[in-house]
Amino acid sequence: MFNDIAHRYDFLNRFLSAGIDIRWRKKAIRQLASKKPEHILDVATGTADMAIMARDLLGNVQVTGIDISDGMLNIGREKIAKLQLNPYIQLLNGDSEAIKFPDNSFDAVMVAFGVRNFQDLEKGLAEIKRVLKPGGKLVVLEFSKPRLPLVKPLYELYMKVITPNVGKLFSKNKAAYSYLDESIRKFPEGKKFITILNQTGYTNTYCKPLSLGICSIYCGEK
Repeated sequence: MFNDIAHRYDFLNRFLSAGIDIRWRKKAIRQLASKKPEHILDVATGTADMAIMARDLLGNVQVTGIDISDGMLNIGREKIAKLQLNPYIQLLNGDSEAIKFPDNSFDAVMVAFGVRNFQDLEKGLAEIKRVLKPGGKLVVLEFSKPRLPLVKPLYELYMKVITPNVGKLFSKNKAAYSYLDESIRKFPEGKKFITILNQTGYTNTYCKPLSLGICSIYCGEK
C-alpha cells in the first residue's frame, strides 16, 4: 500500500494538513534538542522528512532511517541526494519489530506517524528501547482524535469523507486514505499510550497534544 502511494505521499501530507504537519514534525524533533544526540534512528522514516528536518534543526547529527517500503525509501534517497546530505543520512529497509542494530546503538529514536502501523505495538516499542543508549530518548509523533464538541464532528467528516476522496483523486488509492482513519481510530492514544510506554520500561514519559488534539507528541527515556 505504501509503495503504491509513495509518489504522492509528500504532496498529500502537505495538502491534507494544510502544511501544519511540518510544524508538528519540527516540534517533535525539538523534544530531542536538550539531549544533543549525535546519532538518531528514524523508525518508519517513509520519505525521510523527519531525518532531513532533524539534520536541519539539531545540527551536526547522523540519522539512520528504516522503513519496510522500498517505494518510500527510494523517494527519500532522491531528496537526500538533491540536498547533498548523503554523508549524514542513511536509509535502509528495516522492520521496526526486528531492528538490525546492536543494543545501545542510538542516542535518540523518533517515529512520526508510524507507530499506529506496528503489527505488534509493544514489541516494536521494546525493540526501540533495546537499541537506545541508556538515557536515550524516544519521541513519537502520532495522530489522535480531538475531543472538543465543536471540533470532533468536523474532524470526523474530514477523515471519513474528504481525506479518502482527495487521496483517491491524487494517488488513485482511496483505500490507503480510508486506512488512515481506521488506523487512527484503533490506536491507543493519550494516557493509554503513555501507560504502554511505562509498561514497556520507559521513564520520564509525557504527552503533548497539538492543534486541538488532532496530533500528539509522546516522549520517554531509557
